[in-house]
Amino acid sequence: MGVADNPVDGLLTEFEAKRLLANYGVATCREQLVADADSAVAAAGDIGYPVALKAVVDGLAHKTERGLVKLALADEPAVRKAVSELQAEAGPSVGLLLCEMVKGSRELIVGLVNDPCFGPNVLLGLGGILVEAVGEAVCESVPLRPGAAARMVKRLRVKPAFWGELRGEAGLQMDKLEATLAGLSRLALDRPDIKSVDINPLILCGGRPVAVDAVIEVSAPAATAAIGSGDAAVARVPELDPLFNPRGVIVAGVSTHPGKFGFVALHNLLRYGYSGRVFPLGRSGGEVLGHRILASVEEVPEGQADLVVVCTPRQVNLDLLRSCAARGVKAAFVASAGYGEEGREGEELERELVELADELGLVLAGPNGQGVVSTGADMCAQIVAPYPPAGGISVASQSGNLCSAFLNYAVQTGVGVNKAVSCGNSAQLELADYLAYYGEDDDCKVGLAYLEGVRDGQKFTEVISRFSRSKPLVILKGGRDAAGQAAARSHTGALASDERVFEGVCASHGVQRASTVEEAFEWAATFATQPLPGGNRVAVVTTVGGCGVLAADECSRQGLELAELPDELKSELDQLLPSRWSRGNPVDLAGGETRDTVPVVLDLLCSSDSIDSVLFFGIGVQSAQAEAMKTGPWYPEHGLERIVGFHENQDKRYAAAAAEASTRHGKPVLVSTELVHTDGHYGNAGPRSVAAGHRVCYPGPSRAVAALVALVAYSEYLANL
Repeated sequence: MGVADNPVDGLLTEFEAKRLLANYGVATCREQLVADADSAVAAAGDIGYPVALKAVVDGLAHKTERGLVKLALADEPAVRKAVSELQAEAGPSVGLLLCEMVKGSRELIVGLVNDPCFGPNVLLGLGGILVEAVGEAVCESVPLRPGAAARMVKRLRVKPAFWGELRGEAGLQMDKLEATLAGLSRLALDRPDIKSVDINPLILCGGRPVAVDAVIEVSAPAATAAIGSGDAAVARVPELDPLFNPRGVIVAGVSTHPGKFGFVALHNLLRYGYSGRVFPLGRSGGEVLGHRILASVEEVPEGQADLVVVCTPRQVNLDLLRSCAARGVKAAFVASAGYGEEGREGEELERELVELADELGLVLAGPNGQGVVSTGADMCAQIVAPYPPAGGISVASQSGNLCSAFLNYAVQTGVGVNKAVSCGNSAQLELADYLAYYGEDDDCKVGLAYLEGVRDGQKFTEVISRFSRSKPLVILKGGRDAAGQAAARSHTGALASDERVFEGVCASHGVQRASTVEEAFEWAATFATQPLPGGNRVAVVTTVGGCGVLAADECSRQGLELAELPDELKSELDQLLPSRWSRGNPVDLAGGETRDTVPVVLDLLCSSDSIDSVLFFGIGVQSAQAEAMKTGPWYPEHGLERIVGFHENQDKRYAAAAAEASTRHGKPVLVSTELVHTDGHYGNAGPRSVAAGHRVCYPGPSRAVAALVALVAYSEYLANL
């Protein structure tokens, strides 16, 4: 029984590795184990010249660097010489592997890596010497969904021409690559003892990927947990209604000082019209904001408060929670600091806090968090502003200030939020718990999360997978961790950094990963307000030529298809627009927009079966001129009042027309402006009208296209489930 059948810690030989991979559908080169020059020559005759000869050395992953590989042996003398040289280098009893020389100029690397947080992942990248020179690779998590090869190829930053016919060589047979990757996925499921698989190079031979070299690292079965093992509570959805929809709220730590957290939390609850009862609790006594400050929790009527917002010093919090639980409180948001973020002593206090909350049956958010928002309950239980408009986005953030950033964007754009929470130290409830709850919450239409780390990869993966199957999820991740795998034995391990693995987990489960705060919110807001497209064919409409050109370029760069306008559609547009219009896509109106042109053009494009989505550029241009006229010394004389009103009303009509066409035809219509200042202080009627309709006005072509790409990607994910 060989090592491949009964693994122990260490490396399989190359022959053992390839034999195992062949059992899982990976195409390998023809090869034979040989013992001496005569058997090597005989094997070469069977396989056919030219051939390669390799030394088989236990525990050695990379033989080329040691001079233990001889390539392009064209005849019998070359084979005999290679045998002699390898035996001189590695010893007369060294094993030898004679292999066919696979022809092909394009080399890939594929592999399998068992990430300590997220488990097994399949990797695809550029192979051969490009592994070290470029380091271009992507991951997806096991088990792979169908279509993994096409998705992973698309994510690699390699020109499409690389995968097609190239210099007389056939293009990649995508089905064969799919079979190779699927085989690695099955291998990971069957063999949890495998730490990594490294196939480099995987040469495209006639378009068929063939494994020329392979390294497999194994561990004893007990050393690596089986996939799917872990805490039985992984799939549990926490009961968070008392946190987000409480009957009443106790604010503990209230004083009359307006700079204290307790005062601010109470103020925000009252300021934004929380509909339940509010119970200020503090040592100072007296009144604050028209409410009597209670001296003890016992003064709170039993069963009238589900939530306590804790703004008291950490030393009193254990007793506070006991008293609150005795009055029927079921949830606590702990804003107090001084816990795990302050070292060993704080960590011990945090552990005690969680143990007590578990004992009392309390759900515990925080500590060291900034608060919780639930617009459905008119509740702003936060120690900071703002309070967002109501909407369909639900936010969970491992950073308080980035939670605030998302809420500020909601205020600015008019695209609302349903629930939001800053996780603080995540002592009991972690980010995955909030996402699990949002996933089952009918009021949540799209999830938006900021995270810096994942405590339990298996739980996180299960939660986001379940979430994305029913509604979109956008994630912004901060912190680029060091490589999660040792690089000593495996190129795959070296390439499978924490970032690539996390990116692969998101891609595997339909999660849209944003790169910036602005992008993250805009994508979530787009999902919350736009229908999903049926494909990737885009029409670009512009009243300002440059933005249309840039948008078209960005669409091509991001893999969106500029739709071909049908002749019938062109004829209809000819009747509306001056002869100088572009007569193609982008649809440049060439200054021919009139009172009704833009609404009709948008409706015509959305009605076409050849178009899946529309990008509209140019809103706000005339209102910018109106602003100049309104603020000049001649307004409202000389007819300025009338023309200002006309320009502003036109932009309002364009904003409304975009939303109406989108709703009528069930297609996304994204509106963009080149005006950077889109907040209420600028006063431009174009962007403000889009916001008034609770949709995003994207500041520039690249941001609009990026949001549309996210829509298309999620739509494709759902279509391939």
